[in-house]
Amino acid sequence: MPYVSTDGARIFYTDSGARSSSVVVLSHGFFMDLSMFAPQVEYLEAKGFRVLCWDARGHGGTATEPHRSFSYWDSARDLLAVMDAAGVDRAVLGGMSQGGYTALRAALLAPERVQALILLDTEAGDSPDEQKAEYRELFDAWTNPEVPLAVLADGLAPQLIGGTAADQAPWRAKWAASDRSAIIQAAACLTERESLLDRLGEITCPAMVLRGEFDASSTADKSGALAAGLTGSGPVMTVPGAGHAANWTAPDPVNDAIGGFLSRLANSAAR
Repeated sequence: MPYVSTDGARIFYTDSGARSSSVVVLSHGFFMDLSMFAPQVEYLEAKGFRVLCWDARGHGGTATEPHRSFSYWDSARDLLAVMDAAGVDRAVLGGMSQGGYTALRAALLAPERVQALILLDTEAGDSPDEQKAEYRELFDAWTNPEVPLAVLADGLAPQLIGGTAADQAPWRAKWAASDRSAIIQAAACLTERESLLDRLGEITCPAMVLRGEFDASSTADKSGALAAGLTGSGPVMTVPGAGHAANWTAPDPVNDAIGGFLSRLANSAAR
């Protein structure tokens, strides 16, 4: 399996599909890993795309220097390093939740390398004080071995994953087997991230913003502000009945939306 070393981390990634010029790079959400995009990888490969997925710091198979803090700007550089390692000059960047925070920053750091953005259940703002307090309470409990993880998962899985118990089961199993302390620095990165709302106008590439109807994290207002700030975005697309991880629990409508967006992108480039 391929890895790339960056400043403070050894990033695990996968590289699959046709070796074509059409490349999609997918960045996952918090408490998840690159496997959350399995439905999209299968779909995109069948459409002839090359797909790169990678594990963010504090997640999955990526190794991070202990006690070293980082920001989503560092994560954006990790993403670009994955592209470098794979020999990809330019790609469509897709990100779910925190993966969207990373994709937006990559588009600001290296606009010439970003063909378009696929932004799933994400936003551009920072965390208000009330949310920061909620995050800190959750992460303090998560990293405390005396707190039963199953109890935390009971509250987290319906909100973070949504869908059915079967949809949530693989992630509950991953959490139970994980090193609970691994997310400490990633948690600080998430909690203390800054707003990009005033910089969205600098991102001019085509963009698609999509959210699950019942996503309580990336609300309709937050998604609307993201779409409105991106000059290349149309209106927010909503997946009926889905929650925060719409791409996992409702893959068919999400894949259809992604496929339509990529088709329009290709047609526009051909003109």
